[in-house]
Amino acid sequence: QVQLVESGGGLVQPGGSLTLSCAASGFTFDSYAIGWFRQAPGKEREGVSCITSIDDSTYYDDSVKGRFTISRDNAKNTVYLQMHDLKAEDTAVYYCAAKGGHITIAQAMCAISSQDPGFASWGQGTQVTVSS
Repeated sequence: QVQLVESGGGLVQPGGSLTLSCAASGFTFDSYAIGWFRQAPGKEREGVSCITSIDDSTYYDDSVKGRFTISRDNAKNTVYLQMHDLKAEDTAVYYCAAKGGHITIAQAMCAISSQDPGFASWGQGTQVTVSS
């Protein structure tokens, strides 16, 4: 049974930084693609960043390129999202999702999971609020 637990969210001032963690269990972590998604009030869930299992290739939404970094530690069954230069528009609930099947294109993981929540397994989310 796939279990994903997000942590690291909180309140941060504009320009600040946070690192989110997604701890995984119940599946062969190193064979799953993992993604970070976010949903703000009144908006659809969007793919922020995804990473494959094959070669750790990554995808970033244009809104976070240069500010966010996704990484995975297969020894710890954990994926991280380092977030810098945070903006008010980054405020949302952040979710991680996992999908097996050796997805080779990180952008596909983000795109498909955003459109079809049933495509992947999801955590419960962690709130990130960027405000002064």
